[in-house]
Amino acid sequence: MEEIFKLAANYGFPMVVAGYLLIKIEPVIKDLQKSINSLTIVVARQSGLDAEEIGKIISG
Repeated sequence: MEEIFKLAANYGFPMVVAGYLLIKIEPVIKDLQKSINSLTIVVARQSGLDAEEIGKIISG
């Protein structure tokens, strides 16, 4: 039983911190994704691609 408490103390705290940080950083990651998509559209338009080709680039 003591070993279980040691494992929880050693690994539980880092897991909680990692989960908390992922939750807090998720909106920032989504904003970055939107910015990257916008920049992709701008660069594609400057390169002379049409809307269909841009859609293919963004979707995957």
